[in-house]
Formats: sequence, structure tokens, C-alpha cells
Amino acid sequence: MSGRYDHLDESSVRERPSRKGSRPRTKDRPSHEDAVVGVVVGVDRGRFTTRVGDRVVVAMRARELGRTRIVVGDRVAMVGDTSGDTDSLSRVVRVEDRRTVLRRSADDSDRVERVIVANADQLVVVTALADPEPRPRMVDRCLVAAYDAGLDPLLVLTKADLAPAEPFLANYTALDVPHVVSRSGPDGALDAAGVEAVREQLAGRTSVFVGHSGVGKSTLVNALVPLADRAIGAVNAVTGRGRHTSTSAVALELPDGGWVVDTPGVRSFGLGHVDPATFIQHFDDLAPGTEGCPRGCSHDEADCALDAWVTEGHAGDAGPARLESLRRLLRSRTGDERP
Repeated sequence: MSGRYDHLDESSVRERPSRKGSRPRTKDRPSHEDAVVGVVVGVDRGRFTTRVGDRVVVAMRARELGRTRIVVGDRVAMVGDTSGDTDSLSRVVRVEDRRTVLRRSADDSDRVERVIVANADQLVVVTALADPEPRPRMVDRCLVAAYDAGLDPLLVLTKADLAPAEPFLANYTALDVPHVVSRSGPDGALDAAGVEAVREQLAGRTSVFVGHSGVGKSTLVNALVPLADRAIGAVNAVTGRGRHTSTSAVALELPDGGWVVDTPGVRSFGLGHVDPATFIQHFDDLAPGTEGCPRGCSHDEADCALDAWVTEGHAGDAGPARLESLRRLLRSRTGDERP
């Protein structure tokens, strides 16, 4: 029987002729066992500058990676032309597991994290003691981000020739955060002793520099890496704010070993991705005192058991200052403006 009902007869279904030389599709992706692994030192408009030993290899993202985020510090596997020759271009086919991840969010209400740098060892928070005025809450937020990322924090205080460092450092004595104080000369250049002290803290490590604009971060980077040539901006005399001079993160190799990752100047550091309940983990002397806390205690409320723990001397002489430091960090995450 044929005619108008042929389309209902399974035996009449036509098969699409196969193309010559075509292969059946497979979900198995190549393992790229011969891929070359490099470290991303710069990202610019879809191109990734990597270091493979002494070679500089430029790569693009392979289609199979989709929207996988690739940031400075990532160790990536590449195939194709990895010679590093002029105009050569390879493909990033895999992002290796990250050892540490420094994140921030747009603001505290935004739970979407933005990865800034991968595989760093320490976070260097650069702040001026004057011109512009220091911002302790900004520093607090950076410390929280460092603790959350598993990075060692380091405070670098610039422009000590304009204001003493001791009043500002008093806020962080209980946290035992290492610090370096530097001065600037009449020409704006940093004193050699301060630069050398910072260099000693960076030796053999990958260090991320953060700080709001105008604090001298790029000046310090240029002093540490003479060929860096990072743009430097002046501070507005009216607003006390600096011009954002660094527009993208970049990793720079230190002459004596180690890396500096310079990041764009920031006006805020959102912590929406950080769970405040984890802060206590970074206060080993206070953590045992939370066993008596009520369920869901924020550790910054009237019924918190930490007050009694500290009063009874279990946290030592530094207990009260340490507890206040913890609570100040908690408030920096929740937006509480109490002093």
C-alpha cells in the first residue's frame, strides 16, 4: 500500500547518507597528555600571557573550556604552538586545581564571587597613613578576605613621613599581623630601607598587592620591580582620592625570586561570599570559648559566651583586644557601623 500514508510506514523511512570521511560523534574529550603547563601572568581581552620556564607563551581559551574562568596565577595546560615565538598562539585546554583563591564580591549583598588571583601565598594590604587618610574598615575587609582564602596577610603602611604609624597599628596589635612602615622623600620616592623590608617579606612567595588608589601601591611595585613601569596617579587635593591607575591584574617576577601580583586600585571589597561563621576559625585562642554559645550565635551579641571566656582569662592578656578584633571583622562583613 502506498500513497498518502507512506509517511506512517516505518520501512519507508529514509536514512540520511553519511558524509564521506565523517566520524561518529563522541562525548570523550582528548586528555591532552602532551599539554604544556604554564602560569598565567596577564589577562587581556581573551588572551592569556603565560610563563613556561623562561618562555612567554600567549594563549586563547579552547572552546571545550566554555566559560571557565581563567585568572592571573592559574596554572593552565596548553596545546598548539607553545614556542613563544612572535605571533604564536596556543590554546588553554585545562585549568589545573587551585591551591588558594582570592575572591571578592561586588558588595555584601552579592553572593556571586569574583576570583581575583589564584595560587597566591600572601595578601599585601597597602595603605597610606595620610594623603589619603587611612581606611581601617577597608583594611579589615582585606584581612577577612585573606583569612578566607588561606593567605598570610601583610600590612604595608606608606607615607609615614606625614603621620605616625603607631595609632593605626594599635588596631591590629591583637591580630599579630606583620607590617612594614615606609616613608617617602620630598620627590615622592620611597625610602630604600622600607622597600628592602618589603622585599624581604616577599622573597620566594607569590604576593597579591591590594589597596585603594593613591596610597602608593604602584610606586612600591615599581621600586620592587624596576622594569614594571606601573602607572602612577596623584591624589586629588579636594577629595583625597586617587585616580585608578592600574586597570588589570598582572604578575611581575621579582629579581631575587618570588612574584608580585599588582591589582587595580579598589574603592570597596565586597565580602558577600564569605560566611561570618568561619571567622572564629582564625582565632585559635578564642574558638574553644564558643562551646557555651547559644545556637546560631553571631559572636557579637549579648548572650555570646566569649565575653565570659575572655573575662575569666582563658584567652590570656590579649584576650579582650583579640575579641574586639574578631567583632570588628564580623561587623565589617555585616555592614555594622559601630566603632
